[in-house]
Amino acid sequence: MYPKVKQALARAWRDRQTVQFGVTPAHAVVLGPVDTATGSLIDRIDGTRGMELLRSEGAALGLRPGQVDELVRRLAGAGLLDDATAGGPRAQSLRDHPAFLERLGPDLGSLSLVRREPGGDLRALAARGALRVQVRGSGRVGAVIASVLAAAGVGRVEVLDGGRAETADVAPGGVDPAAVGRLRAEAASGLVRAAAPGRGGRALGAEEPERGLALVVVAPRDGLQAWAPDPGPAAGWVATGTPHLYTGVLEGTGLVGPLVLPGATACAGCMERDRVDRDPAWPRMLVQWRSAHRRRAAGACDVGLSTAVAGLAAAHALSFLDGELPASTAARWEAALPGLHWERSELSPHPECPCEAAVPARESVAVPS
Repeated sequence: MYPKVKQALARAWRDRQTVQFGVTPAHAVVLGPVDTATGSLIDRIDGTRGMELLRSEGAALGLRPGQVDELVRRLAGAGLLDDATAGGPRAQSLRDHPAFLERLGPDLGSLSLVRREPGGDLRALAARGALRVQVRGSGRVGAVIASVLAAAGVGRVEVLDGGRAETADVAPGGVDPAAVGRLRAEAASGLVRAAAPGRGGRALGAEEPERGLALVVVAPRDGLQAWAPDPGPAAGWVATGTPHLYTGVLEGTGLVGPLVLPGATACAGCMERDRVDRDPAWPRMLVQWRSAHRRRAAGACDVGLSTAVAGLAAAHALSFLDGELPASTAARWEAALPGLHWERSELSPHPECPCEAAVPARESVAVPS
């Protein structure tokens, strides 16, 4: 074991015997009592020394026998300790690619905060490399999401869209002006390859045996299919148990969610049935809106809002892919111009929907491991 104090949390002394790791309340940890000699030893737990050397240096600092091991156990129990050799074979394979790890250093820092066990950050990053995600839509929201997921180490990111890229699709992090006129699918594939930090435009781990779809991100260019998703395309994902996340911008309103977990949370069919229950005129208006959007050249999707939506949606997607349920699970987050106050609305399964998410006794929800 080569213990290493996690570097993602800033360290400060609250008083002469208490150390605080971290600034923000979400991840800050207070450790005490800590004397001066122990504090000096903490500085040396940097992954370059094994336990025997740390015990020797601890003795030179005046620490009692066993005090170094006790400190290491306390740091590990508080989620503050990493191990330069932990994580298993897949984590070790990533250590063999220092340029890849340097590129994703900030991502590993974030992962170390939520994967508190030693080597958890590398293990999670290696797991991303074996995942396959599909993004449906390559406009100002979808293209950015695809590039972010690829840049974060997701092994395979597919983008589905039709037609050719237009000037209105151009956005920072997404389609660039040189891609205008190319097939959208082709332009998006190039975008993903350019963003991926691994060899040949694919994340490390992507060469492993491919799994099924871990997630579908529905990010339509017109936004309406995210606001009022069509149960037809979603039926296949529900039938195969494929999780899917809706996101987009419609008429200056950004939305992230819901993340649908088939059989456990409300699906597109549930949402449509619920809307009809509350507003009988909804089906009639929806037909008109969908017809109008097919004729409309461009919607109200400014670059600031679309970038914010894409970033939040990508973060929620990564949280799910890493094994956590984000706040968009069974819920929709909305923010409208000009105030941009994010508001959350919960979505419940409809008792008459064939997805059967309303059936009681759903004991657990599976997330990628």
